[in-house]
Amino acid sequence: MHLIVLLPILIPLFTAAACLLLWKQPALQRVLSVTGAVAILVAGLRLLSTAAQGEIISVQLGNWPAPFGITVVADLLSSIMVAIVGMIGLAVAVYALFGIDRRRQSFGFHAFLHALLMGVCGAFLTGDLFNLYVWFEVMLIASFVLVALGGEKTQLEGAIKYVTLNLISSALFLAAVGVLYSTVGTLNMADLARSLSSADVRSVLSVAGGILLIAFGIKAAVFPLFFWLPASYHTPPAAISAVMAGLLTKVGVYAMLRIFSLLFAYDFAYVQPVFLAVAGATMVTGVLGAAAQTGFRRILSFHIISQIGYMIMGLAIFTPLALAGTVFYLVHNILAKTSLFLVAGIAQRFTGSDELRHLGGLYRERLWLTILFLVPALSLAGIPPLSGFWAKFALIRASMEAGHYLLIVVAFSVGLLTLYSMTKIWGEAFWKEKPAERPVPDKLDAREIRWMVLPSLALAAMSIILGVGAEPFFLLAYATAEQLLNPNQYINAVLGDT
Repeated sequence: MHLIVLLPILIPLFTAAACLLLWKQPALQRVLSVTGAVAILVAGLRLLSTAAQGEIISVQLGNWPAPFGITVVADLLSSIMVAIVGMIGLAVAVYALFGIDRRRQSFGFHAFLHALLMGVCGAFLTGDLFNLYVWFEVMLIASFVLVALGGEKTQLEGAIKYVTLNLISSALFLAAVGVLYSTVGTLNMADLARSLSSADVRSVLSVAGGILLIAFGIKAAVFPLFFWLPASYHTPPAAISAVMAGLLTKVGVYAMLRIFSLLFAYDFAYVQPVFLAVAGATMVTGVLGAAAQTGFRRILSFHIISQIGYMIMGLAIFTPLALAGTVFYLVHNILAKTSLFLVAGIAQRFTGSDELRHLGGLYRERLWLTILFLVPALSLAGIPPLSGFWAKFALIRASMEAGHYLLIVVAFSVGLLTLYSMTKIWGEAFWKEKPAERPVPDKLDAREIRWMVLPSLALAAMSIILGVGAEPFFLLAYATAEQLLNPNQYINAVLGDT
């Protein structure tokens, strides 16, 4: 049972190490990368099947009792997120076989991809606040190398902006950790939650909560801390953009869900107005930024920001239905956003450009690519019966029940603007006539196309399944929300009767 929890961390660790040892054998690296991604997916699904039975699995490494040792915890939320990491990791690993050039692969792409997946899984499974900071740093190092991999000028510029803001986030996170430890004397999340519920240190803890909100807000790219994301996510190859767009900002959202539902639930009404304002502003600024862009992936990058606003919306309302909507939205958005970035990469390979003015005619030339784009694009806009509709429906219904009518107007308006920007990509890249002058694209043979299309097709199919068969998935999300709103389950699973 203990090994089930540790496998999502150990598998990418050994895969990354093996890829480094096979530095001069790129063919073996590719095989190992895909195999390791399959293993992460299998381990994640096995962990989810156990957590779905209502069991919270807690492991104390080195047999040190909590809260003194390193704690790894798998509840429904972390298990769902680990399973999604496996899906996205496999999709990107397969896509990268031909979606990443041999030069970047020889520079260690596969090793750093799995180092990134290890950091993400570690962040989802850790039960210790300091170790959450450590896993954030693992993600930051791996993602910085991936963004800069290849050394192109635009990449380096984006990488500098990316790492600078994230280092500020890390410094703030570490400061908050120091405040909490000096005040309470523990960093185990379960022990912190139990101590904070009775400690008479609310003013100091409010300061720590505010610092954590800013730190996680930078990681999640919420308003007004988002400007690093659209400056960097479009610069590396599409496979790297896809895994970062799908997973990294969601780790920030996960951290907010975990910390504020577990540690600060007793005083959530104090920060609720802040979350409501941040959610609305993030939705609006993200979608307006997308509407003003002319690059395929730059539009998608700004949409990451607006979609994060919907997830914060559910946390801000803080009811079972709202949190279930956030969990459902997380899964839907990870699938749809990753798929769209992969499609953007395929379109760029066919046309030689990411700029909409250089695209066009893809509807007539590549009808299958048009369909691959439309499914996740319409899902992102919330068109029924795709997954995005049910996610937004749950959040809007929760807003109505809580009486947040202004937020409902914002959510509806942002949905319409999302549809507008998706139709903008459709009109420019797919529907209009092929431009007379177009950059010379890379040559792709049929085998390369198939391996790049396969993961995009799989993610689009999953988005359809998540929408058409939404009931069992939403029931799982609702059970996850109930766990989040009952932190005693988590505390007892980690600490027992201590």
